[in-house]
Amino acid sequence: MPRSRNSSAGTYYFALVISVICTVLFVSTMTPMANINIDALLSYRYDNIAAGELWRIATGNLLHTNLWHLLMNLAGFWVILFLHEMHYKGHASKFMGLFFSLCILEGLGLYFFYPELKGYVGLSGLLHGLFTFGALLDIRKGYISGYLLLVGVCLKVAYEMYFGASESVSSLINARVATESHFIGVVSGLLCGLVWLPLIRFFKHQKLVSG
Repeated sequence: MPRSRNSSAGTYYFALVISVICTVLFVSTMTPMANINIDALLSYRYDNIAAGELWRIATGNLLHTNLWHLLMNLAGFWVILFLHEMHYKGHASKFMGLFFSLCILEGLGLYFFYPELKGYVGLSGLLHGLFTFGALLDIRKGYISGYLLLVGVCLKVAYEMYFGASESVSSLINARVATESHFIGVVSGLLCGLVWLPLIRFFKHQKLVSG
């Protein structure tokens, strides 16, 4: 049991660091210090990215509109991590790589495919990607639940894209729910799965052959 906890420690430490960063950025946004406007500096803004401020592609994922938005996204982050924790034991570096890959793919997807979306903040798109990738890992392990999770998240996003997101959620976070980001997140999760999983299988095979 202690060994199992230690094998997951690196992944949890990283998740804790991301949670702290999101919280600190949120507090800094609500109470600007030294006349630094964090939202104006780091949020995803299409026009600014087009002008060369490329860091916004990734950093916009870490900002939030209000406290409810922050709490909902961080809660979702930890729930998804606990749900697929068995896949990331002893693989903190891979989880970090996945997180940052999804972060960048989310921003790039919005930029290239939804130029009409001029501004965006929040982890929700990335979380859809993380959830989708976890479902693919479940499928790879032979878990029927993986198929159910994958179908479920695809149906959810399809519903949102057609009917729109819940008005109560929009009211709660004090912003329009960017359903486009959820769609991009699912596609990003699928892309990561299509690229990463064959590579993992290949390197495992190479290791066995060389061993």
